Amino acid sequence: MRLQSQLNAAFTALLLVILTVAGIVIYSLILNMLIEDERAELKQKGELLVQVLNEQYQSKRGNQGVRHFLQQQDLQLFLYDRSRNRVLFSTMPDRYVQGFSSKQYFADNQETLWDAGNSKFVTSRILFQPKTTGLELILLTPLDDLQAIQQDFFRRLVIVFLIGTIAAVMLSYLLTKKLVTPLTKLKKQLKKIERRKFDQIEPIKATGEIKEVEQSVYDMAAELERYMASQQAFFQNASHELKTPLMTIQGYAEGIRDKVFDEADQEKGLEMMVTEVERLKKIINEMIFLAKLDSDRSTYHPESIRVSELLDQVLDRALPIINENGVTLHHEVDKNVYVIADAEKFLQALLNLTFNAIRHAYSQVNVTVSDTAIVVEDDGEGISEDMLPHIFHRFVKGKTGETGLGLAIARAIIEQSGGKIMVRDSDLGGAKFIIVLPE
Repeated sequence: MRLQSQLNAAFTALLLVILTVAGIVIYSLILNMLIEDERAELKQKGELLVQVLNEQYQSKRGNQGVRHFLQQQDLQLFLYDRSRNRVLFSTMPDRYVQGFSSKQYFADNQETLWDAGNSKFVTSRILFQPKTTGLELILLTPLDDLQAIQQDFFRRLVIVFLIGTIAAVMLSYLLTKKLVTPLTKLKKQLKKIERRKFDQIEPIKATGEIKEVEQSVYDMAAELERYMASQQAFFQNASHELKTPLMTIQGYAEGIRDKVFDEADQEKGLEMMVTEVERLKKIINEMIFLAKLDSDRSTYHPESIRVSELLDQVLDRALPIINENGVTLHHEVDKNVYVIADAEKFLQALLNLTFNAIRHAYSQVNVTVSDTAIVVEDDGEGISEDMLPHIFHRFVKGKTGETGLGLAIARAIIEQSGGKIMVRDSDLGGAKFIIVLPE
């Protein structure tokens, strides 16, 4: 079942349940209200009749005039003498008088709903003044009359409910259509993403949470497109990087096999083959390491690390390359800075950034550690504008780069540690890499 149909069905079912419960409650309350209103009206009529009888027939309560007056009122009533427990006058058939008497209704002042056979009556009793006379006027209204009013009112209420239900269902249909239409359009855009037609994705009109979902879908599509492009570039670059040493190894191997080299060239070829194998091994190891960083979180073991201790290890390992390149490395470290990270991997990230800066520096590299960031900068030629957006992608490297994977590995490690890495132009003239530490 489609979402719109499900929403309409759920709303209609809820509405019917509410109206049914409301109808049952109202139906029962209507009769009680009618009984109370009728009893109040009977009391008002009875008090008026008693007042008239007290004023005009005070000395002649038992004579024909009183009977004639009561007969003219077109009411169902009894004139009852409480002191003698006797009905003096009645406008109702004798069978009701006998039925009510047999059930002691006349003597019972508390019972207000009388029944005789299949008929029920609402009653109201009014005493004559003074009370010592013992006379009482009892007025009755058949309950069937009130039930007829109840049923007529309820029929009209059902008609109102039906009209309201139809209007509410139509309004629900319009509202759910307005709600579901953007989702339907969004589904079509997702189909385009599924078919990788990123250039055909179109914005849709939506509000609220659906607008947020739409934005998330477009962000996901952009990220997926970027990821697929990066993967394609990765495979192209990887094939190129792997192909070059393999071709070199193949060339020398075939030359040695076919004995086209003399003894000196054979030695040179073997050395070159060993060098290319080492380079190939390094590329493959870094590719495997980067793949593990991206896919296997179980290899990451975070702990609290003092950054100054990591930097001491970086300086110790960088000393040979510093001396080889004739570069001066300055460092300024806040010894109270800690970071939650995998010590071995975070050290690898710092080594990659530091070695990269030393290789590209003319004469100077600065490393600064504060409570919010780690900065590694050099005075080299810097990063070109066209390479800047791709500097952390795989196999992107400068003139003196090695595998093109070092910065990609550094970014993966830093992001897994909850940090962020950025690159800027340095005041020294070269590149400045900034590691923003997590709080």
